[in-house]
Amino acid sequence: MANQTKGAASKTSKFVEERLPFQATTYSRPNVVFEKAKGCYMWDMEGRQYVDFTAGIAVTGLGHCNEEIAEIIYDQAKTLVHASNLYHNMWTGELSKNLVEKTKLSGGMQNASRVFLANSGTEANEAALKFARKHGKLISDDKIEFITFETSFHGRTMGALSVTPNPKYQAPFAPLIPGVRVAKPNDIESVKALISDKTCGIIIEPIQGEGGVIPIDAEFLVALSKLAKHHKALVIYDEIQCGLGRSGSLWAHGKLPKEAHPDILTMAKALGNGFPIGATMITEEVENALQVGDHGTTYGGNPLGSRIGNYVLSQVSDETFLAAVNAKSALFKQRLNALKQEFPQIKDVRGDGLLLGVEFAHDPTPIVVAARERGLIVITAGGNVVRFVPALNIEDKVIEQGLELFAEAVKAVYA
Repeated sequence: MANQTKGAASKTSKFVEERLPFQATTYSRPNVVFEKAKGCYMWDMEGRQYVDFTAGIAVTGLGHCNEEIAEIIYDQAKTLVHASNLYHNMWTGELSKNLVEKTKLSGGMQNASRVFLANSGTEANEAALKFARKHGKLISDDKIEFITFETSFHGRTMGALSVTPNPKYQAPFAPLIPGVRVAKPNDIESVKALISDKTCGIIIEPIQGEGGVIPIDAEFLVALSKLAKHHKALVIYDEIQCGLGRSGSLWAHGKLPKEAHPDILTMAKALGNGFPIGATMITEEVENALQVGDHGTTYGGNPLGSRIGNYVLSQVSDETFLAAVNAKSALFKQRLNALKQEFPQIKDVRGDGLLLGVEFAHDPTPIVVAARERGLIVITAGGNVVRFVPALNIEDKVIEQGLELFAEAVKAVYA
């Protein structure tokens, strides 16, 4: 347990205690203060090293303190950081163009046409919900309802929270946005029971992340799209966590037949590798429903974030890069399934690419703690799942090192 921070007298404890009273109570954090990071390693203020299997919750897909991105930040910060959306700049349109073109080239979203740039995943989803409702109201004044799914997560702002059906998150802020109905993932009959001509949008993650790393069946998504088209409702794919190479392809839905492609696609997380950026991609049909002033943002599409996004996209859309992601995924699955054979408390190993989950029979929080004490950072997801979302360019030797630490943590808890 060489990495455990103990005692109120430690430098970390003193640092936290002096500053915690000034922070709003919205997070529960362990007694660790990270000071620096590089690639797939992090160091706390006591100088302890950790293998990072979280990448800032699937954000730093190209690793911490990526040198190329650091150079871009430095160069663009000396050139132009912000000009507002009252004017064009050199990078907003470039990122939008490249997102559309590379998405089509990758086999994703066949009718991709336009992009709205924002600052986060929640903002990307808020834009998607507004666009879907605007499109719906042009068909009929009462076409305002949404369908979402159990165990999904779409964000914390009022609109995104309204389609995140978790009582723990929703109850303190009710009443939320009206007109939201909740179906069961991978159960098309549950959708048929809820959908109507009042439905304007259906929002779903092709691989649920926070809900427990739950891949959605291709057959279900095809049937879902057919239902949506019949009722003139838009399909929104939230690929904030599972997109941009995380699933082993540029987009998780890129593996689906074209008839199951979305009308709206949201993204964030990996797009900025730690710099705040999000995006909402739409078809021309959705674009035709929009007018100047229907939506906006002060910071979204700033040249610094857009230039970073261009670089990230150039990397995660590369076929050789994605082939390496799938090879690393196979290494994870091999080792994790071997651990499953050793410990009956592990019920399942699932996921695609480097969005993987290990489901335990009991709350895995003690395993997360034991892993951190040994120098490994992992996080949980719903349904007693430990989630693995490391940098997409993680080296095999670091995978082996981290999985050895994870095995030690599992053995310590279940000895």
